[in-house]
Amino acid sequence: MINWIWLGMIAIAVIVGGASGRIEEVSKAAFSSAKVAVEIAIGLVGVMAMWLGVMKVAEEAGIVRWLGRAVRPALSRVFPEIPRDHPALGSMTANIAANMLGLGNSATPLGLKAMQDLQELNQDKPTATNAMVTFIVINATSVTVIPATIIALRKDAANPTSILLPSLIATAVSTAVGIIISKLMQRYSKPGNTAS
Repeated sequence: MINWIWLGMIAIAVIVGGASGRIEEVSKAAFSSAKVAVEIAIGLVGVMAMWLGVMKVAEEAGIVRWLGRAVRPALSRVFPEIPRDHPALGSMTANIAANMLGLGNSATPLGLKAMQDLQELNQDKPTATNAMVTFIVINATSVTVIPATIIALRKDAANPTSILLPSLIATAVSTAVGIIISKLMQRYSKPGNTAS
C-alpha cells in the first residue's frame, strides 16, 4: 500500500511540474532530497551500531530481561499477547525508555530490534500483528518525559526547560489516545485482525 502512495505522490509531482513548466525544479528537488536521504542514512549508521551494541551487552548481561520484568505489569496490560519472558518486552522497554528521555534517533535502533523480536512471535510474517501496530502507535505518539533534543535546540532561550510541562501533558494525552484507539480498532475489527 505504501508503495502505491509513494508512486502516486511522485506521479503527481511530475505531472504538476510538467504542467506548470517547472519540471526542472522537480528534478533538482528529487536529486537534492536523495542526497539528504543518503546523508541521514549514513549518519544513523554510527548511532545504530552503538545502540545495537549496547543492547547486545545489556541482553547478554541480563539487564534487558530484568528491565522487562520491572515494567512487566504495565506492558502486559498493553501487550497481553507477548509472553512474559520474551526478549521483545525488554527491547520495547529500552526503546520506550530512550523515547521518554527524548533521545530521538537513538531510539530508532532499539525500535528496530523490538520489531525484529516481535516478528519472531508473528505467525503470519508478511502481516503486522496487533502488538506491532500498538508498538508503532506508541512510538508515533512520541512518548517523551524529558525532551533532551528539544532542550538542546533551545539552549539559547531564556528558559530552555520551560517546555517540560507542556511536553509531558502533550505526550501523555497523545499516547493515551493512541493506545485507546489502537485497542478499539483491534477489538472491533475481524477475528485474527492484523494490519498488512
